[in-house]
Amino acid sequence: MRRAARIEESNGASKESDEMRPLRYSINVTLDGCCHHEAGLPPDEESMGYWTAQLEQADALLFGRVTYEMMESAWRRPATGTWPDWMDEWQIPFAETIDRAKKYVVSSTLSRVDWNAELVRGDVGPAVQQLKQESGESLWVGGVTLPLALANLGLIDEYEFLVQPVLAGHGPTLLAGLHERIQLELVDRHEFRSGAVALRYRPTHVAA
Repeated sequence: MRRAARIEESNGASKESDEMRPLRYSINVTLDGCCHHEAGLPPDEESMGYWTAQLEQADALLFGRVTYEMMESAWRRPATGTWPDWMDEWQIPFAETIDRAKKYVVSSTLSRVDWNAELVRGDVGPAVQQLKQESGESLWVGGVTLPLALANLGLIDEYEFLVQPVLAGHGPTLLAGLHERIQLELVDRHEFRSGAVALRYRPTHVAA
C-alpha cells in the first residue's frame, strides 16, 4: 500500500529558499546505486504522474548536452502536433509538461539549441548561480555528469532519489567521483505500489 510521510524542513533551509531559487536534482537509481536510465523498473502510470507533478513545480529545467538530446528525442512534440502511437494516454501529461518547460542546456559543444531552450556557456558555477538568483520558485536538474559538477560546487539544494527495487549489478554509479562527502537530512518520503521509494534530502553540511 502506498503511503507518504512528510518531515518538517529546517528554518535554515527555509530562509535560504527565500533568498534564491533552490536547485533540485532528481534521478531514478537502483538499490545498488546504478543510475543508468534503463536500469530500473519501466515507468508506469503512478511514477509518471509523480514526475509530472515534480516538473510542474519548477520554473525551468537544467540539462547537460547528453540528457537534453535524450529528452528531446523522446518527449518533444512532433511537428504534426500529434503524439506518437507508442505513447500511452497516461504518458501524455508528462510529455506535455516537459515539452513546454523552459530549459537551460549547459554545453561547450552545441552551437545552438531550441525546444524552448537556452544555451549556457562558460564557467558552469557562476552561470548556475546566476540562474538561482533570478526570480521564481525553483529549478530542476537531471542527468548524471552535470549534477556531479554542481554537487561538487555545492550548488544543489535538494537531492531527490527515486530508488528502484532492482539490483542492476553494473554502473554507472550515482555521483561517482564526488570530491567530498555531503551529509543529508531527509525532508520527504513517498512510497509507490511498485515498491519504489522517492526520497528527498537537503544538505546539512557541504565539506569545504
